[in-house]
Amino acid sequence: MAHRSRTTLVLAVLATAAGYTTARMVRERRSRRPAAGHAHPVGRTTRTARSAQMAGVGTRLGGAYAMHRARQVFASADRKEALAREFELRTAAEVTSALGNMKGALMKLGQMASYLDDGLPQPVREALASLQQDAPPMSPALSAEVVERELGLAPRDLFEEWDEVPIAAASIGQVHRAITRDGRPVAVKVQYPGVDEAIRADLDNSDLLFSILGMVFPGLDPGPIIEEVRDRVGEEVDYRAEAENQRLFAAYYEGHPFIAVPHVVDELSTGHVLTTELATGRRMADLAEWTQHERDLAGEAIFRFVFRSLYRIHAFNGDPHPGNYLFRPGGHVTFLDFGLVKRFTPHEVDLFESMVDAIVLRRDAAGYRRIIEDAGVLRRGADMTDAEVVEWFGHFYLPVLDDRVSTFTHEYARDTVQKIFSLQSEVNRFGNVPKEFVILQRINLGLYAVLAELGATANWRRIAEELWPLTDAPPTTALGEAEAGWLASRPR
Repeated sequence: MAHRSRTTLVLAVLATAAGYTTARMVRERRSRRPAAGHAHPVGRTTRTARSAQMAGVGTRLGGAYAMHRARQVFASADRKEALAREFELRTAAEVTSALGNMKGALMKLGQMASYLDDGLPQPVREALASLQQDAPPMSPALSAEVVERELGLAPRDLFEEWDEVPIAAASIGQVHRAITRDGRPVAVKVQYPGVDEAIRADLDNSDLLFSILGMVFPGLDPGPIIEEVRDRVGEEVDYRAEAENQRLFAAYYEGHPFIAVPHVVDELSTGHVLTTELATGRRMADLAEWTQHERDLAGEAIFRFVFRSLYRIHAFNGDPHPGNYLFRPGGHVTFLDFGLVKRFTPHEVDLFESMVDAIVLRRDAAGYRRIIEDAGVLRRGADMTDAEVVEWFGHFYLPVLDDRVSTFTHEYARDTVQKIFSLQSEVNRFGNVPKEFVILQRINLGLYAVLAELGATANWRRIAEELWPLTDAPPTTALGEAEAGWLASRPR
């Protein structure tokens, strides 16, 4: 219960900070409104005044859309389509106002709610939920307008076929199915107009949020966190950066027996439109009908993708989320959405390996402590024994700590989140999150939750030893054998 109450406190602080930040922005914008009869000033004041007006529109749209979704539950198929048309966003102003309230950088905080238990107080749950609600889709005309502005032709002229009804909604855009003039099925992600400005505005006003974190956790320096979040999330609104990330992963995993990354169609991609090969498969929710064996294979494929990418190509796709995978039987997984990718230097990857070596392979408590002190993760000279340090950090290595079969569970995922945010822990009094570790925490907050949803079971230690360069062990599973064959066939 102590862990739960501490986690609740932190989340309440974060949710309150998010709400306070938004309210403060609105108050500032209102205070800058010109008096009646005066012309609007130019520059920043104009933008903030306009944003304040749109914020009101966004609030009304959000409430109306929530009611619309409730009405859809009882509607016939024809009526559902009519209701959907009724709530399409038809102008850039509507999109900006709606998404400025529902999306943006603070949405990342809201996404954490899906990884936590349901023991949070109702006000905290509501505050977090308000940061992750869905937005209405763009109208066909507005989506086509974005495509034409970016690529020079309307979708009907650019593609052989264009499905104006989106097949998926991403965090900052929606995805349409199309067929190119040369017959290739593709997925076209179209960015919501104005959402890049909304996210950058959130990032410009994120200092308060992270400063409060620094007050809650005395050892935490919020500066590197702010810088890293701004860099990574700022890249997400530039589809050119996402395309470059996706090319990196697609090239490395070319021909892989069970991991697939759709190729980018370069000539049909810009900063606000991203066109890739169309991938097919089942969604995470569908796997509830699959056997546990198939779910275990899917989990192993995801585990291999994350850690092989980290240790072999020094890149981590920092958004492990159930919506970013497509599954086929036999452990075949297609990975989607490469907007939030962190690339690491060889020195940083060596650091991660040395931590694994000390705490997992050699069980050297004093050595592990020296490594994380040198890295700035733990304050040097903290009033903790080496055993206490290893006991706390060892939790995050539990799946690979011993040579045994184990299962990722919701309890482990939940305990991991609570451990990170617990104020009761001595480590959180003296601990810090250097820049290279910020996005990596998505393994603890996201990957483990995904694997828990699958109930994935395996000997994770043996699989990890295949992936760690310092062990480079031979394959121990059927998927490992297939991957070894692929590796042997790759050009040296």
